Amino acid sequence: MTIQEAGERYRIPMFVLREYESWGFGGADSPCGDTDLARLSILLTLHDIGFSAAEVEVYLRLALQGASTAGRRLLLLEKRRSAVLEQIHAMERQLQRLDYLRHELRQAGFVDKRGPGGL
Repeated sequence: MTIQEAGERYRIPMFVLREYESWGFGGADSPCGDTDLARLSILLTLHDIGFSAAEVEVYLRLALQGASTAGRRLLLLEKRRSAVLEQIHAMERQLQRLDYLRHELRQAGFVDKRGPGGL
C-alpha cells in the first residue's frame, strides 16, 4: 500500500500526509509499511495534543535518531504539557469569574434562581 492509500484507508488528513512527505519520510507513490504507519500515528497524536508542524517535525526527526534522544523528546512533551495546564488554569479562572457574575445576578434578585426563563 502507498502512503496515499494508507491515508485513505486510515482516514489520515491530507495536510498530515503532505507534511510527512515534505519532511522526506515518504512520497505519494512510496510503499507504506509499519514504520510509516507508526510515524503517521505519532504525527497525528502530536498534532492532536497541540504541537505545531515545526514541533512535530523536530520530534519525529529526534525519534529517528533513537533512544539517545528520548530525553529531548520528553522535554518537548513536558513543555507542551505545561502549556496545556496553563490553558486549563486560565479557563478555570474564567469559569470562576463567570460563576461569580451569575451568582451576583441571582443574589440581587434580577433573575429566577433557577436560571433564565425559570429553567
